[in-house]
Amino acid sequence: MVQIPAGRAATFPAHHAPEPAIPRPGQSLLDRIGNTPLLRFDRLTAHLPSVTLLGKAEWHNPGGSVKDRAAANIVAEGRLSGQFTPGKILLDATSGNTGIAYAMLGAAERFPVTLCMPQNVSAERKKILNAYGANIIYTDAGDGSDGAIRAARELAAQHPDLYFYADQYSNDANWLAHYHGTANEIWQQTGGRITHFVAMLGTSGTFTGTSRRLKELNPTIRCISLQPDSAFHGIEGAKHMASAIVPKIYDPKLADDNLEIATEDAYATARRIARDCGVLLGISAAAGIFASLKIAEQLPPGEEQQAVIVTILCDSGDKYLSERFWTEE
Repeated sequence: MVQIPAGRAATFPAHHAPEPAIPRPGQSLLDRIGNTPLLRFDRLTAHLPSVTLLGKAEWHNPGGSVKDRAAANIVAEGRLSGQFTPGKILLDATSGNTGIAYAMLGAAERFPVTLCMPQNVSAERKKILNAYGANIIYTDAGDGSDGAIRAARELAAQHPDLYFYADQYSNDANWLAHYHGTANEIWQQTGGRITHFVAMLGTSGTFTGTSRRLKELNPTIRCISLQPDSAFHGIEGAKHMASAIVPKIYDPKLADDNLEIATEDAYATARRIARDCGVLLGISAAAGIFASLKIAEQLPPGEEQQAVIVTILCDSGDKYLSERFWTEE
């Protein structure tokens, strides 16, 4: 925009009159990342009418999950730092959603993507990655996400000039995406009324970044991390920290409490939310709702009067429809 000094009028010759700007409709792919809505789950808290339970619907991101935020920031920071130069292949380990985000961005921005991923991720994830044209290296299902991490590290060490190893488990750009984005959105959307924040641990980027910023905004906000209750579980993308390679970006001191969630409880909650609330949730998102209800029901007398509990709904259930738990009771 041309700046006109105070006290002077803008004058243009008649034959050089400025043409009105033509608006460009629509948004770019990157513009669609973030600013996801908060959904209310009043039916679930009908027996606790003073508690507000909210879920941040991250499937509204263009890649369908919360991982779009971290992936976009990792790519952007990689470019800015000079580590991710033209011609390099983006390499990372993933349980699915971050890989989908990388693959989406790679297709949109024309860079190649290679992903190391456990063989047993859902069929839907595999099909989406193939649709985007990503190169997939499948690792032993029994080794979980740690096996994929080890495979990616080995490739990066063998071919440092070929790959930009994004390393979402150690990359500060992961948690910073949530520090600058997710946390501030939640604060604004709740008018600063949030009292509890609940999120599943995977890379820990969502929990770490969001909690760190929320505690700066209001130190009394209770931040509760979640993880599976055993090393062998069915909550895709989640880490049982005691038995796994612990992400470098994980800061356990941020959690006011840590709850362990049984896979069966997450499955049952996903079925319940679909049938009672009309919302199709992924497994870790359902675990977040289960934990949030548990927290709400255990609030000391008086605290429930102002409780606003926010959990991250990492993705929707459409990537898990091939799983058998939908029809099991």
